[in-house]
Amino acid sequence: MESRLITVKTVLSLCAILAGACHASAQAPPAQAAPAWSPSQSIGMFAFPKNGQSADQQLKDESECYGMAKQRTGIDAQAPPPKGLSEEEKKAAQQQAAENAPKAQGTRVRGAARGAAGGAAVGAIAGDAGKGAAAGAVVGTMKGGMTQRSANAQSKQQAAAQTAAAQKKADEELLREHQEGLDVFQRAFAACMDSRSYSVK
Repeated sequence: MESRLITVKTVLSLCAILAGACHASAQAPPAQAAPAWSPSQSIGMFAFPKNGQSADQQLKDESECYGMAKQRTGIDAQAPPPKGLSEEEKKAAQQQAAENAPKAQGTRVRGAARGAAGGAAVGAIAGDAGKGAAAGAVVGTMKGGMTQRSANAQSKQQAAAQTAAAQKKADEELLREHQEGLDVFQRAFAACMDSRSYSVK
């Protein structure tokens, strides 16, 4: 009988404990959920309330300041960085620049003339200036052609390299302008949040 009484007391004690826990949990205020999206963090900043503002109030203030910063600066901080030319377009422009590069001309003719003169001198020593001049002209033409082809190839490479450098500079300029725009937006957002008693970093 005594053991049964202990069991009943134990059950009653457990019920009392459970009832108290249920009552306490029912009276406890619900935990405040963090906002699903934070405008400040979306632009790489963190806002901290100075006067104990609630999470809902902070989200409201951040959203309004975000909208004001966008309106005042004309900048959409969520827009992706601007893209320049694609790789295919860059290569096509470089090839076009190479094709339009200045071409050396007259090198073969000058080489032939120099070769003929040299050949004539050698031919005169050998007793036949005409044959020497003809042979020298052929050799000079070949040498002049090689020089011309080499000069044209170098000119094409330089034109393509200059175009590639200009393309890289243009891409860097786009990114710099984009970053400057984000900096302006962040300053506008921070100023608005500061006026509403938030510390923004």
